[in-house]
Amino acid sequence: MAVQVEILEKLERRITLMVPAATINGEVETRLKRLSRTVKADGFRPGKVPMSVVAQRYGYSVQYEVVNDRVGQAFSEATNEAQLRVAGAPRITQKEEAPEGQMAFDATFEIYPEVKLGDLSAAEIERVSTEVTEAAIDRTVDILRKQRRTFGLRPASEGAQVDDRVTIDFEGKIDGEAFSGGAAKDFQFIIGEGQMLEQFDQAVRGMKVGESKTFPLQFPADYQGQDVAGKEADFMVTLKKIEAQNLPVVDDAFAKQLGIADGTVEGLRADVKKNLEREVKFRVLARNKGAVMDALSSAAELELPNALIANESDRLIENARADLKQRGVKDAETAPIPAEIFKAQAERRVRLGLVVAELVRTQNLQAKPEQLQAHITELSQSYEKPAEVMRWYLGDRQRMAEVEAVVIENNVTDYVLSNAKVIDKVLPFDELMTAS
Repeated sequence: MAVQVEILEKLERRITLMVPAATINGEVETRLKRLSRTVKADGFRPGKVPMSVVAQRYGYSVQYEVVNDRVGQAFSEATNEAQLRVAGAPRITQKEEAPEGQMAFDATFEIYPEVKLGDLSAAEIERVSTEVTEAAIDRTVDILRKQRRTFGLRPASEGAQVDDRVTIDFEGKIDGEAFSGGAAKDFQFIIGEGQMLEQFDQAVRGMKVGESKTFPLQFPADYQGQDVAGKEADFMVTLKKIEAQNLPVVDDAFAKQLGIADGTVEGLRADVKKNLEREVKFRVLARNKGAVMDALSSAAELELPNALIANESDRLIENARADLKQRGVKDAETAPIPAEIFKAQAERRVRLGLVVAELVRTQNLQAKPEQLQAHITELSQSYEKPAEVMRWYLGDRQRMAEVEAVVIENNVTDYVLSNAKVIDKVLPFDELMTAS
């Protein structure tokens, strides 16, 4: 008899499942007999517990398991026969009325939608590119110098300057009252590096050792300390020590110190350029991939299964709890996080996942072995021991699955860009690197 599928609403379907009562009862009896061989009960030797006692103690739970197993099997067979792709778990309810000798159940579930990909040739996508300039290499070398700088006392006659490390005592008050985090002694920071609010940083410039100064400071409205956000405070600062920075000279000795193979400045700059180009490549790819995915999602037409959205929301909630736990938040595992917070993000992920899967299927964009190998090789090159990194990836299925997902996304990106209206844009290096 063909499976009768009832269409409820959009993607929701319902089918009725019949399971012979004799089959259920027979399986329950078999499992209880198996249990009786090992179950323990006061007053009876192991294996000698009467079946009536075993049935009384375990009958309900065993029957529940058997019904679940048999109904699950019946559901799988029915949906396979009807050629339905089920999205999420079904809701199973037992029907009060059933033919004699049968147990009847309603299974309500959602199916995967039909995905219409849309006309990609009409999609306009901005594709960015970025060049690693000599100025970018210079700034990176400067960062390497600052990472290895030393500090020495500045003469007492000189005031504090940009790049100096200063040691201060400070106290802040709002409306004459001290506030939490508003005071410190022997506090160090480097002028001009953004460690302090700009007004505070500017106020200390030019001060000399032993000098004290009072100045107003307006906290930004979005300041992380909500108790003082948007308020004005009066600060008194006493400067206790000024240390000027000493940057190492960029020469062959500096290059050797950094472990450059040929120990030359030219080799250092070539190594910096290589690393920057690798970082630029990944950032450009991520940005272009994002633009492609937005265009692909916008062009497609499909219904979203609520079950998949719920599953994705649950996954995002668990990720959020894991993040809270990592930050040391107490009882993070049970933190009440409303699913509504992640609904839009979950919907977008489900939508994009379905659209990408359809494009991969119809255009044969699966990851090829040589692509996986090439991607792992490229990832490993930024590490000190590439061979070990490659073994680390190849030795774990989960990590390889993550690599495969990235390669598939790259294939999808290349396919869409080859079919869409592409607008090329050269993005300045700094803009690319500072973009979120």
